Amino acid sequence: MGSPVPEPIGPGEESVWSYPRPPRLEREPRTVQIDFGGGVVAHTRAAWRVLETSHPPVYYLPPSAFADGVLRPAPGESFCEWKGSARYWDVVGLDGLASGRAGWSYPNPTARFADIADHVAVYAERMDACYVGGEQVTPQPGRFYGGWVTSWVKGPFKGGPGSWGW
Repeated sequence: MGSPVPEPIGPGEESVWSYPRPPRLEREPRTVQIDFGGGVVAHTRAAWRVLETSHPPVYYLPPSAFADGVLRPAPGESFCEWKGSARYWDVVGLDGLASGRAGWSYPNPTARFADIADHVAVYAERMDACYVGGEQVTPQPGRFYGGWVTSWVKGPFKGGPGSWGW
């Protein structure tokens, strides 16, 4: 795949090709919910989303959005050039089963992303379902990125075949 051709957008839609680089942090006014292991493990109207060129939004929820005992520290860390050092979380379902390293957070993010300190994002593909404003999301293509695709966000999205060099 060569250079991407942005999909057309209509009223109320947004293109990932109009998102900035470096990424922008903004409040998410809609309800965000995560279901896993037999029920709702997180629910909030206080989420943030990170918008970056070619990526669907990544949603960060405050720790208080998660049910007690749902987040368990996991081994490993990674580094984001924009946000800093990340730590990982296992997400434990209400049935007691865990999805390993399904979430991540930034305990000490860069100044630009200070508002998401300790907020947790999850890979939608590793949960039973994730919702924004009541709409079930689709995971970002590929297994490397954690964006959530909704009907109002248009691509093409980085992560699919042939998009590595975008």
